[in-house]
Amino acid sequence: MHISRKPLSRRTVLKGMGVTIALPLLDAMAPASRAWASAAPAPKTRVVTIEMVHGCAGSTALGESKNLWAPSAVGADFDVSAGILSPLDAYKDHLTIVSNTDVHNAEAFTPPEIGGDHFRSAAVYLTQTHPKQTQGSDIHAGTSFDQICAQTFGQESPIPSMQLCIENIDQAGGCFYGYSCVYTDSISWKSPTEPLPMIRDPRIVFDQLFGVGATPAARAARRRRDRSVLDWVTESTGRLKAELGSADRARLDDYLQDVREIEQRIQKVEAHNLSGEPRELPAAPIGVPDSYDEHVKLMFDLQALAFASDLTRVFAFKMSRDVSNRVYPETGVTTGFHIASHHQEKEEKILDFAKINKYHVSLLPYFLDKLKRMNDGDASLLDNTLIIYGSPMGNPNVHNHKRCPLLLLGHAGGRVKGHLHLKAPDKTPMANVMLAALQTLGVDKESFGDSSGVFALDGGAAASRTARG
Repeated sequence: MHISRKPLSRRTVLKGMGVTIALPLLDAMAPASRAWASAAPAPKTRVVTIEMVHGCAGSTALGESKNLWAPSAVGADFDVSAGILSPLDAYKDHLTIVSNTDVHNAEAFTPPEIGGDHFRSAAVYLTQTHPKQTQGSDIHAGTSFDQICAQTFGQESPIPSMQLCIENIDQAGGCFYGYSCVYTDSISWKSPTEPLPMIRDPRIVFDQLFGVGATPAARAARRRRDRSVLDWVTESTGRLKAELGSADRARLDDYLQDVREIEQRIQKVEAHNLSGEPRELPAAPIGVPDSYDEHVKLMFDLQALAFASDLTRVFAFKMSRDVSNRVYPETGVTTGFHIASHHQEKEEKILDFAKINKYHVSLLPYFLDKLKRMNDGDASLLDNTLIIYGSPMGNPNVHNHKRCPLLLLGHAGGRVKGHLHLKAPDKTPMANVMLAALQTLGVDKESFGDSSGVFALDGGAAASRTARG
């Protein structure tokens, strides 16, 4: 047990030449030992906002009738053992499903916007604002959910927020239907005119988190000289361990082992991609795995490490890009993602599309497991995190934005109880749910996007007063 009059600072780091490794929360960071003090550090809520493009098979008439996304029962007595959400069955206590919400601002408002749903939807998801149709520099949308969080409480951490993606991004020029590509590329907007770039390469995320080198050249040189960032901090690690109790030493060892394991996986990807072997994604950065599954899990691992060390408390994560035709062999569906989404309302094709939706959802438990295993004071990181997963599109076959898929995971520091299926009244804006989530996180806002009220995340009476008139 660690007992000290002068607790270890939460901002204590392990330092070496060009490397800075932040630490997880340790007992030594409390004002005194947990056995003697009641003033342990207050838990900080973390936020992850995840977009999956192309809507959902559950948003079709067939999908609704078969409960492919939303369970038949509302309230706490719901069943997700079948359908797209079945991979989350073990996490029902941390799951809040909000079904039947619309994203009106992703619809076409004028004739020239008709058909351009794929090229404006991403910009609407977290802003709930209709973007200006332009291919020039006069872009305009709204400030996104994640950036409101970053501006409210993200400033308390070294990195206010991070923005990650899986698919390739253009970040320049015009896309189709009169929209700038930045609308398609990013879900994170610092202001209505400032979309933030998304990071695709796990190596770049790793190096940013651990302060590895001041420039790309310095980082490349360090990787050539050393096998691990941990080699640079051996001395400071030894000094710190001498001051810690046995429980803290074990926690530190587990954390550093995680850092090393993730670094080794990134190195393995880089070695394969530099080997001259044919790549499935030849144009992708060297640190990007060809495997979608591996790429997503690496990004989830990096987010968990960032939360554990309190380097950042806010992530936006774009798991695909509109009109992507990536094939997911794990699903048994050989049709590309975008083509599969245009299922022509045929049952067999809708069910194939549902397999792709289910595969994407099946990757979430990997992240949830990781967060659940990580202590964060008297709770787990999962208990202190709010994850929002959804899409701004409903039935992709007709490019509509009704009955859009949306769910929340985690307890947000005890403020979201979970184990609920909440079905919104018809025409309820998704913005109402996001406004409720912001208020739950302590953000002082009375409106968000096209919100018409505050959706009751506990299933209370306010949930019935949120529909658009």
